[in-house]
Amino acid sequence: MDSCDVGARLEQRREALQQANLVREARAKLKGRIASGELSAADVVVSSRWELNSMPIGKLLASQRGWGKGRCSEFLTRMQIRETKPIGSMTERQRALVSAALGA
Repeated sequence: MDSCDVGARLEQRREALQQANLVREARAKLKGRIASGELSAADVVVSSRWELNSMPIGKLLASQRGWGKGRCSEFLTRMQIRETKPIGSMTERQRALVSAALGA
């Protein structure tokens, strides 16, 4: 392996870390806004936010005030959705179902 390959790999790794940090920061802000009541989880689920594509639905639900692991698990079991299902891979029907159930 020559030094050009090593340099390119390091640059690629650095860019990936920067992107991961952007996603983490955006998710943390979003979860904070949900926890404070500024945003509702129901609205966020139906939105097409880039930072949510790979985020598990269980993590988003748990960011709500008063929602722990047990409540999230019970809710998602009723919806027949895995807690680890990425929000970006949810169908429109699943998103609408979750949003409606959260809004009720």
